[in-house]
Amino acid sequence: MPDPIKPVRVMIIDDSAVARQILTNNISTDPMIQVIGSATDPYDARDKIVKLKPDVVTLDIDMPRMDGLTFLRKLMKFYPIPVIIVSSLSQQGSQAAYDAMTSGAVDVVGKPSTTQQLKQLGSELQEKIKSAATAKLPKYLTTTPQRTEQPELQSPAIVQSTISHPATPGVFVAIGSSTGGTQALRHLLAQLPANFPPVVIVQHMPLSFTESFAESLDRLSPMTVLHAQHGDKLQTGTVLLAPGETHMVIHPVGNSYEVRLKNGPKINRHRPSVDILFKSVAQHAGSKALGVILTGMGDDGARGLLAMHQKGSRTIGESESSCVVYGMPREAHEMGAVEVQLPLDQIARRLAAWVNPPSRRSA
Repeated sequence: MPDPIKPVRVMIIDDSAVARQILTNNISTDPMIQVIGSATDPYDARDKIVKLKPDVVTLDIDMPRMDGLTFLRKLMKFYPIPVIIVSSLSQQGSQAAYDAMTSGAVDVVGKPSTTQQLKQLGSELQEKIKSAATAKLPKYLTTTPQRTEQPELQSPAIVQSTISHPATPGVFVAIGSSTGGTQALRHLLAQLPANFPPVVIVQHMPLSFTESFAESLDRLSPMTVLHAQHGDKLQTGTVLLAPGETHMVIHPVGNSYEVRLKNGPKINRHRPSVDILFKSVAQHAGSKALGVILTGMGDDGARGLLAMHQKGSRTIGESESSCVVYGMPREAHEMGAVEVQLPLDQIARRLAAWVNPPSRRSA
């Protein structure tokens, strides 16, 4: 991790000379960021990274000789370092950028199509670079999660607790995550059995990614994972992922709940916002809900989780030991919103214990 009083050392990898120069000029306006070099393609970058040892790399995907995605996978295997993808979010580019997030990149920034828009990218990229510099790269970030039905991974504490004893009627789980959350969610949902209570999720991610992400989670999880639509009901065995650029809330309908999608300003610089979801859960569900806040920079979700906790929800914060960025969970913990902090690989077990009727709950 870089010294907090020294600038973050950054390398820019992009085949466009114009893009390299604009990115260098823009992010260098922050005195806590120093661009120490640039590279025109992965082969050029390989030797420079080893020599210059940057704290963070920005990486384009569409490059000659070797595409950025292939390079990223090699980099994570042999020289893991925080990488931010700066690439086009066209349909083809979005899929590649999404694949990069599930291959070890800590964040993605869309590269605008015009020079003027590229010049305006500076402040967003500066914040992401400084956050990435604090990121840890836990093993799960670059490993493929496994479903619970594989015999070697079945855990009675996880699977049987929900299969043998029905969950408390109406109970559901609300999860919020950001930087590093794509892989954290993949690993967490892969551990939850098919008859687990409903799950609603806000992951900070562009709209161009969320549908593909829901499909990816659905392939991994024994539960059914859907890209949420307005009016979707919370049902046992179903996960609803908030679409990008849209806030998601829960609303009571009879003895159950549905999700509602709405426009509105960004909250804590995000839309969807974890706080928006969690505060609606606190208002309408209280002790019926469980809240989980996972890895991510900033403080989105901390106040909402506190509201849930104050209304009787049981709450979990991912512990620093497994977070890519211990930002959102730290803020929630310091506010008193977190009942227990757990590393990622223990969260599913605790949730499974908590969704049982009170007489069968474990601590």
